[in-house]
Amino acid sequence: MLRILLDTHVWLWMIESPGRMRESVRNELADRENELYLSAASCWEIAIKYRLGRLPLPAPPGEFIPPRMERDGVRSLPVGQYHALRVASLPDHHKDPFDRLLIAQSLIDNLVLYTADEQLLRYAAPCVLVDR
Repeated sequence: MLRILLDTHVWLWMIESPGRMRESVRNELADRENELYLSAASCWEIAIKYRLGRLPLPAPPGEFIPPRMERDGVRSLPVGQYHALRVASLPDHHKDPFDRLLIAQSLIDNLVLYTADEQLLRYAAPCVLVDR
């Protein structure tokens, strides 16, 4: 069993364009034995991008995200103070605050981060590139 934290774009690809990911990754994400998590930080990122008009969705995030998470068996991962504080001790490999928070959550909660962002591989967190 794998405990997988989905980067924001990976969760969106899982729903809208799974063909962007390797077949082995698609199989791991479809395996109901694995635990899939979507961070509250990713929901926040989606909401911000939606509000700015940079992320079109078929419905507002509050209507779009929860039913798809439930349908696909994706669990919600809250952001706690320990996650937020852990960001301060991370090296500056990446400037994106959402990605840095996902790295912190991965480290604290012992999750494998599935991402297409190669920069995240520079951290000590376990990461899997989904599109290579």
